[in-house]
Amino acid sequence: MQIRRKSFLALSGLAATTTMLAACGGSDSGDSGTTGSGASDAGGDAAADGAAPTRADADLVIWTDEVKAASLEEPAAAWGEANGFTVAVQIVADDLQGNFVTANQAGNGPDMIVAAHDWIGNLVQNGSISPIQLPGNATTDIAPIGIEAVTYDSQTYGVPYAVETLVMFANNALTDVPEPATVEEMVEAAKAGGAEHVLSLPVGEQGDAYHMEPFYTSAGGYLFGRDSEGNLDPSDVGVGQEGSIVAGEKIKELGEQGVLSTSISGDNAISLFTDGKAAYLVSGPWALEDIRTAEIDFTMAAVPGFEGLNPAVPFAGVNAFYVAAGGKNPAIAQQFATAVASSPDIVEQMFPKNELPPVNLALQDKLAADYPEIVKIAELAGGGEPMPSIPEMAAIWQPLGQAQANIVGGADPESTMVSAGEEITSQIG
Repeated sequence: MQIRRKSFLALSGLAATTTMLAACGGSDSGDSGTTGSGASDAGGDAAADGAAPTRADADLVIWTDEVKAASLEEPAAAWGEANGFTVAVQIVADDLQGNFVTANQAGNGPDMIVAAHDWIGNLVQNGSISPIQLPGNATTDIAPIGIEAVTYDSQTYGVPYAVETLVMFANNALTDVPEPATVEEMVEAAKAGGAEHVLSLPVGEQGDAYHMEPFYTSAGGYLFGRDSEGNLDPSDVGVGQEGSIVAGEKIKELGEQGVLSTSISGDNAISLFTDGKAAYLVSGPWALEDIRTAEIDFTMAAVPGFEGLNPAVPFAGVNAFYVAAGGKNPAIAQQFATAVASSPDIVEQMFPKNELPPVNLALQDKLAADYPEIVKIAELAGGGEPMPSIPEMAAIWQPLGQAQANIVGGADPESTMVSAGEEITSQIG
């Protein structure tokens, strides 16, 4: 399964292979190149074959993708100048995670990386990142979803700064119920409004477990259970269990009603909404630009759950700063991480060039008037669940997504979910 979406955070799990415990993972796309901040030599361009750039000659070297680098370069340089350090922000255009792991093990990698939280499991298992000591104010200044996302095995491994989640967009011209409380209310309102499609949610022929997660969880489905300490337990796979079968039955009903369809995929889900053909859309902040361009009068709300069942719980994805375990200057990296966690200033300076929903609560308040949709997504993320960062999550995507697509197409929910669970369990070993 490949999920096609313009993710703000480019979560690696969505494009991960099902090879367990692999060091490599997905990354943002971008042109090869390197940007330097306050350093005389930023280290040259990334190699044409996708290899990482040579480490820059700077006190603090940060690796990330092109878009994040463009937003971080100036505030990082300003922080370095204020504290007497040279700083280089370097672009790793391809396979940031894999290149970072390799360079870290060789001792010629960066001091920090900026990436999605669901990399943490692989990075910890590869000894690539160090725990971070957050300042005392972080737990009150940063939204709980951010802190939860960067906590792994009861330790904090990153400084969270941005979040994304799925929300429901309603075309106000096609429905009188812009914030339906239940799936059933959504269906009824869309039909009353005469929309060609009730809901645009990408399923496709191969499925899309990411976008289906709110409905899956509402009906009682889960991915992994938790151990006695509250950590995700990969030996307890929820796919194939009772809740997932109930979810399959509800998903099949929506398929029979035409609410869900394999003809709607990541390629056309947003355009069906912006073309005025769908009353509702389940998507994330990456859809905002197209919706605004189409001049749709829209309302955003939480994705509803099924009547009488659990609330819908979408995935939340968090972007964070990480300190490299093998970096040359870990103390400086920790100092920069503390600066990001202590104040919204650096993230605020990044925002104009990369408008990500922030997890800093004061920054949310400051941006609310001018960027209400961005801030609302950040607030709605509080009702989500951090995407599992354990490496075993890579085994979930393809089997579960395919099972859901097959069920939408008419397959038996119980046998299909049980088979998917068996496939996942066999991959985890």
